[in-house]
Amino acid sequence: MENLYVILRLAHIAAGTTALIVAPGAMLAVKGGLWHRRWGKVYFWAMAMVAMSAVVMTSVKPNIFLSMIALFSFYLAFGGYRALYHKRPQDGATTLDWTGLALMAIGSLGLIAWAAVELSRGATMGWVGVTFGLLGTSLAVRDVRDFWTPPEDGRAWLYKHMVGMLSAYIATVSAFSVVNFQFMPPLVRWLWPSVIGSIGIALWVAHYGRGSGKIRGI
Repeated sequence: MENLYVILRLAHIAAGTTALIVAPGAMLAVKGGLWHRRWGKVYFWAMAMVAMSAVVMTSVKPNIFLSMIALFSFYLAFGGYRALYHKRPQDGATTLDWTGLALMAIGSLGLIAWAAVELSRGATMGWVGVTFGLLGTSLAVRDVRDFWTPPEDGRAWLYKHMVGMLSAYIATVSAFSVVNFQFMPPLVRWLWPSVIGSIGIALWVAHYGRGSGKIRGI
């Protein structure tokens, strides 16, 4: 089992590194262009490998926090990717979408429960679970609403695609920060990418949404 864990860990690191490197290529490429789609697909499948390897690793060496974070992070990329299939209001959510949403909700509520236990013990890392758990829960609520009543804005899928993919990249940067920026306090290592990234996402969405009216769910 130890050898399996080592292999999974190497696959996890390789996939995470790939996601970290290729995402900027998709961001900078012409939106909808060939290279944007290519880099985006590589990024999505790298994130899928990150999540899958993390979940299997936790079955070898139990780590509730890692498994919940893996589900949370992957759903961000999954939701952003699936938004491409919901460009029209009549393109309703499928069983695949609802399954992904259910896993996201379970992961987010699990993070909140884990955080409550950690905080009751005086562990400051519980605040990381609270932050990501509440964010994941809010996204799950948003998606339930949008699945039941598709937004009227014809560009809603674009905003959801951008927010999902960029948020997933924030999670990737957070993982890199936690492992490599040991000079920072633990909470700072976990949360600085979310603070800076949230501002960046707001500016990015505002740039593409300028003049298109209210953006639902952002």
